[in-house]
Amino acid sequence: MLTELARAKINLTLDITGLRSDGYHEVSMIMQTLELADELELRKISGGVELRMDATGIAGGDKIPAGEKNLAWRAAIELQKFCGKDLGVSIDLVKKIPAAAGLAGGSADAAAVLRGMNRLYELNLPESDLCTIGGRVGSDVPFCIVGGMCLAEGRGEILTRLTPVEKFSVVLAKPDGEISTAWAYKTYDENPATTHPPNRDIIDLLERGEYAAAFKNFGNVLEGVALKKIPAVGDCKRKLIAAGAKVALMSGSGPTVFALTDAAHVEQIAASVDGTQKFITRFH
Repeated sequence: MLTELARAKINLTLDITGLRSDGYHEVSMIMQTLELADELELRKISGGVELRMDATGIAGGDKIPAGEKNLAWRAAIELQKFCGKDLGVSIDLVKKIPAAAGLAGGSADAAAVLRGMNRLYELNLPESDLCTIGGRVGSDVPFCIVGGMCLAEGRGEILTRLTPVEKFSVVLAKPDGEISTAWAYKTYDENPATTHPPNRDIIDLLERGEYAAAFKNFGNVLEGVALKKIPAVGDCKRKLIAAGAKVALMSGSGPTVFALTDAAHVEQIAASVDGTQKFITRFH
């Protein structure tokens, strides 16, 4: 038996640069993993996949599929196919990352299963193979395998590791409501953004430690789409900034808003948002 952590992610930026022939969107995103994580225990069994999930501690947990549609289950199946062996695995999953929140909880679980089974069965697959398998499960899975801070391009599977930055404290505020990723991208296509985050410039600023200048350029082109469905996204941003956050932005397709701050002010900033599910964490 072994344990794996499935870490949440935030999008420091999210840009859509085009529509691909395969139906996916071309994206350019700066992503960062967090210490907030689901917990998985994996054990060898004689064959197949078993999944037990405890999602009672998170909002929307009752809507997460526990069977073959769960991304953790799918990841185990894809690894078995890749290896051409019935590498039986029993998975106990405790959810800590809120569902349908723009934090890649399901993708993180899939990544943890791939890493865990690689260790459990001593497969010694390189990270590149795990990312290939993960890409068959979901676009965010390769990043969740690699972790840290990366520029993600293509449909999210082309990763460039970035220089780690200061481990900022993070407040996550998830307003009530859910946003389907498919709906967000489809709605965006009907009214694309006219301004886009300058990712290359932001990366240069972050690498030079010019954080304040970088924060001013953070952006998520899906935020406008989310605001039309869940106006509380905008309310959260305003409250977090007013309380002293260095920057506040929606992550992924939302509706979670993250705020970056220093450890001394994180409690004060978290207290500024009411009526939301809140988490205090930091960069990993």
